[in-house]
Amino acid sequence: MDINRFKKRGYVKRPTYIEPLNNLTKLMNKNINLYVKRDDLLESGGNKTRKLDYLIADAIEKGCDTIITCGAVQSNHCRITLSWANLEKMDCHLIIEERVKGSYKEDANGNNFLFHLMGAKSIKMVAGKSDMMAEMEKKAEELRKEGKKPYIVPGGGSNGIGALGYSSCALELMEQLAKESLDIDTIVVPSGSSGTHAGMAVALKALNSKINLVGINVSRTTEEQKDTVFKVAQEHIEVLGLDKNILRRDDLICIEDYVGEGYSLKTEGMKNAVEVFAREESILLDPVYTGKVADGFLDLIKKDYFKEGSNVLFLHTGGSIALYAYQNYFKD
Repeated sequence: MDINRFKKRGYVKRPTYIEPLNNLTKLMNKNINLYVKRDDLLESGGNKTRKLDYLIADAIEKGCDTIITCGAVQSNHCRITLSWANLEKMDCHLIIEERVKGSYKEDANGNNFLFHLMGAKSIKMVAGKSDMMAEMEKKAEELRKEGKKPYIVPGGGSNGIGALGYSSCALELMEQLAKESLDIDTIVVPSGSSGTHAGMAVALKALNSKINLVGINVSRTTEEQKDTVFKVAQEHIEVLGLDKNILRRDDLICIEDYVGEGYSLKTEGMKNAVEVFAREESILLDPVYTGKVADGFLDLIKKDYFKEGSNVLFLHTGGSIALYAYQNYFKD
């Protein structure tokens, strides 16, 4: 699997750390060793930085001068896309989906504040369940009439090109494990727009790795999420030029048990997981993605989901800036 032939912008400066979660390992009191890969440290961009490294390189290679992307009201993806667009001196337009009715507030804290601080060229809010690709295409057509050359980055940066960020992460991880003589039995990842999950799944198969990959859903049912991940994985396999049968839909593990009432909505498990990670390991999570994934991570340990004596790694994909817009979730 040759990743080096694909152009990137070099946003990922160095491998992210693999750290033992010593305090959590003791707290859980199971014969399991816990680790974290700190992708949250990627220039405050988390997993989005890895994907955008390739996506913005593709935009520049195509001669584009403007980026259009979309996300929810506290989208880490929109914020970091805007950040890298600014660095590249490209305009950036955001389409914000109000997935929870009444949740969009123009003067909100967190990422929403940063959209304005960093000077997004336009911010358009649309209703939940809108056709976001159609909305972005509409904006692109407007900009073309103005003489601009727009490039559409899908939500979460999740497509065949964006997933290169996480097949390259899998390669990075395997090299680190070899250097440290560390065997990891299971990796727990967020499963949302699915570029992270799909990229890791394809790469681990291509590398013939025996590591189990467990996705914790943040918004969809198991079957819906498997469809979403498999679609991006197929696009990614085509980009890489691999055998299309290298990954089957049935190979994917997507667990829906920690979504709660819906995307970004509070659960007690999420709240507890955010507090536990902060107090035990001084690691900040966010309520929308990593908090719910951490809830699943800890609960699966309690339920003896992982075999005794195994080493389990939590892929921390970032997003803690969104935490500051959800203070009400933690005040009770």
